Amino acid sequence: MLKSWIAAAWVGCWFLSPALLAGVSAADSDSLPPPNILWLTSEDNGPQLGCYGDEYADTPNLDKLATHSLRYTKCWSNAPVCAPARTTLISGMYATSLGGEHMRSGVQMPSDFQYYPTALRKAGYYCTNNSKTDYNFAGQAAVKSWNESSGKAHFRNREKKDQPFFAVFNFTISHESKIRNAHKLVHDPDQAPVPTYQPNVPKVRRDWAQYYDRLTEMDAQCGKILTQLEEDGLSDSTIVFYYGDHGSGMPRSKRWPYNSGLHVPFLLHVPEKYKQLAPADYQSGGITDRLVSFVDMGPTAISLAGADLPTTMQGVPFAGPLNGDSKEYLFGYRGRMDERVDMVRSCTDGRYVYIRHFHPERIYFAYIDYMFQTPTTMVWKKMFDAGELNAIQSKVWQVKPLEELFDLQADPDEVNNLVSDPAHADKLNTMRSELRNWMESTTDLGVIPEAEMHRLAGKQPPFQWAQSSGLDWNHLVDMAWDATTSWNELDRDKLQDLQTLCASESSLDRYWGARGLTLAILSPNQKLDADKLAVALKLLEPLALKDESPIVRAAASEGLLVAGSNSQRTQAKQILVELANVNQEGHFVAMTALNLIDNHRQVLDWNVQPLLKNLPTNGNDPPVRAEKYVSNLLQYLLAQ
Repeated sequence: MLKSWIAAAWVGCWFLSPALLAGVSAADSDSLPPPNILWLTSEDNGPQLGCYGDEYADTPNLDKLATHSLRYTKCWSNAPVCAPARTTLISGMYATSLGGEHMRSGVQMPSDFQYYPTALRKAGYYCTNNSKTDYNFAGQAAVKSWNESSGKAHFRNREKKDQPFFAVFNFTISHESKIRNAHKLVHDPDQAPVPTYQPNVPKVRRDWAQYYDRLTEMDAQCGKILTQLEEDGLSDSTIVFYYGDHGSGMPRSKRWPYNSGLHVPFLLHVPEKYKQLAPADYQSGGITDRLVSFVDMGPTAISLAGADLPTTMQGVPFAGPLNGDSKEYLFGYRGRMDERVDMVRSCTDGRYVYIRHFHPERIYFAYIDYMFQTPTTMVWKKMFDAGELNAIQSKVWQVKPLEELFDLQADPDEVNNLVSDPAHADKLNTMRSELRNWMESTTDLGVIPEAEMHRLAGKQPPFQWAQSSGLDWNHLVDMAWDATTSWNELDRDKLQDLQTLCASESSLDRYWGARGLTLAILSPNQKLDADKLAVALKLLEPLALKDESPIVRAAASEGLLVAGSNSQRTQAKQILVELANVNQEGHFVAMTALNLIDNHRQVLDWNVQPLLKNLPTNGNDPPVRAEKYVSNLLQYLLAQ
């Protein structure tokens, strides 16, 4: 096995102090000061660690930590990409309840909102973050919730050495971008484990080898902080969390709410003298199958600190005096991913993973500028275009099914979809219901298109607007689910329901009415008869031409573009190009329109260049860190 390289210097010099192992009596525990809490977080890595049984990995420090910790086998990051995952962490809420599940959403938050560092500071903790924020919010309130948030932030900076601290150290060396800047490999690429859904070719193996090299470097950085903790005599008074921020930076892990994109390593170390705060199943060096996720992390830190849990938080503490019941399911979500509009929801019971696609008409791997800079993505696409992939490897370049169900025990790579398997019908129905109920109970703002959410909320934070809007969330979620089932079937009752939605006074009803009709038109699973098609087009035309909502106009135009008469197609093209003008309706509408144009330019043999070449690329007041997305889409389309 590969010898340790950078990390070796840090192994074995921490977690060995007599104070750590001696323990305290129950009587002493009542008078103990609050524990320190240390979070070590690493970017873009799943459980590819030695302590998780990965023989290709070289992670001695984290392996050592695992021998003194509880290792969680089923921890999900809720979102498969950094910003929405951090939205969930800092708020203790599902990002979908805040409208922040989209990448670089820049959503406003209520001015009095309590983030978990705020609650800890109120309890007397010195809170530091070194140094990543990326909370996906507009403004700096979340960043300012820390005592210090910078590259110099450290628990050593507190003025009173007896003050309890909560410290986060974020290690970026394992980030997706670090796979690309080629260096001399230490891990042997010929031995790299390649999942069955990726082509097993030299460039892919090299990316995996470099990823594992970066994990070894990350492991050394974790070891350095743990050594500092030991040097300061704090090991016996500090609870340590280590976790990755979502799945690996390799394609079909990052950005996708499969288990491969959401499953992260999580180690929890509780010193002996604070064992009364540990989970009930805690054993030093033990393993637990308890289901936990990022929404639970902040509430758990608050519980361990003995602080008050903000009423907004949706997570369930899994340690400390507020320790809650074990969960039966974890939930994941994908919204707009950079410049690509999407909506996916998933859930797991620990063995099975259920996924619901609300844009089944779109391929998995639509072009995203940042993702396509990874060599694996580029060679994967090139091989697909050349017809060199098998069916499993080709899947990501094709349109999605409406639903997916995977058995992780039999199929850890999640490639065998069990939705049509009668033996799994009961499991499918159960998980389908659980996910739908979760969306309703947590006010999933994803059922409102991002652009429409901002239009309706106006200057209010979307979370605040949703709570005061009076909208029936059960109705909204039901619409999203029921309308998208037209991808598989459009009977006369369903057609009547969609017709009723299209005539509603609510723009949200009209949107899902238009979506349902358009999905039925686009579906490869059915062919609409002439009567149904005529009804659908008659309903879509007035929505496309004159609806007050630009998103409804866009959704209706898609149906006309694909199946309308020549004059209807011409009108639909004109509407979509007008909506793609970022100066007219803003960035979110422009991205939506450009996605639709791209989805159908090849099918319709539509030369978009003359219509798009003079469109503005920047616009006014773009979302935080999202100013390039419209430009990326336009450059991509004009280059085709």
